Amino acid sequence: MTYSFHHARVALLFNAPPAFSAAKGFMDEFCPRDSERLFPQAPYERMLAALNNVPEERGYFWREYCPEGQPRNTDKPRCYFSPANARKIDAIRSWLRRLSEARHMNDMERSLLLHDLVMAVNDVANIAGTYGHYMAKLSGRANDPLKLNPSSLLVRKDAGKHAVLQGYAEEVASQIDCDLCYIDPPYMKRQYAANYHILETIAREDEPEAVGVSGLRPWRDQYSNFCTKTRIWDSFRSIFSQMPCRHFLVSYSEDGLLTLDQLEGLFSEFGEVRTHTFAHKRFRSNNSNLTPQLTEYAIHLTKTRS
Repeated sequence: MTYSFHHARVALLFNAPPAFSAAKGFMDEFCPRDSERLFPQAPYERMLAALNNVPEERGYFWREYCPEGQPRNTDKPRCYFSPANARKIDAIRSWLRRLSEARHMNDMERSLLLHDLVMAVNDVANIAGTYGHYMAKLSGRANDPLKLNPSSLLVRKDAGKHAVLQGYAEEVASQIDCDLCYIDPPYMKRQYAANYHILETIAREDEPEAVGVSGLRPWRDQYSNFCTKTRIWDSFRSIFSQMPCRHFLVSYSEDGLLTLDQLEGLFSEFGEVRTHTFAHKRFRSNNSNLTPQLTEYAIHLTKTRS
């Protein structure tokens, strides 16, 4: 997913605080310096303040994802965001696009601001858990105004030693040489690309055709085999056989598509398997009848065979 790609870059790749030096004109226009401020804002803080101050626009998100909108593929407006927040999302997206096209921010600064916008959108989305559908009426936090807030950055001089790759795990496995590979795959049939389509649209900075009642973007290009019981076997085998790594730690759940016996049997094709189990709080959407806890597995494969 593109949004998680930006999250990972922000978490791992900053070797200095973002300067936003090429965006000075934009910041001066929408966030004039306050001469009475005792401590001047850092460039990152000023950049977020400027984006928070841009005038609202009626664009793609207002049209497709708010109650005032007029979606192109359905007669019923969707209710993912309040009209004001949808207009604010459109305005911020519009300015990020303009700043990027004018080269007024570098690639890492762009990733950071897209990450911050995704996080801000999550705070005001009118949803029960995922973006597979929206609540019938705006309620709770969905009525709060959208605001970009600064992320805590782990600035490291050795950030250049990290790498962030985006793609299918089965396809990038051969590019990763490591001591330990941690894998946290989807457990269920629920496809991330469909259930987080709004965040993916923000991260990709595009305006795809919004289809159906939920306004899904075309998402089949990000279909995960880990969400299909018949295909997950080959996906694990592909990663284990291709990656030059001896130790694998796989996180899984009792709610998953495969049972613990099936997983241990599959992994044992490649070496020695040890399983650790622990209780974990279950994610439950509104009015769920599921038990509050479930059993999670941490399965350690020491590879002795390819």
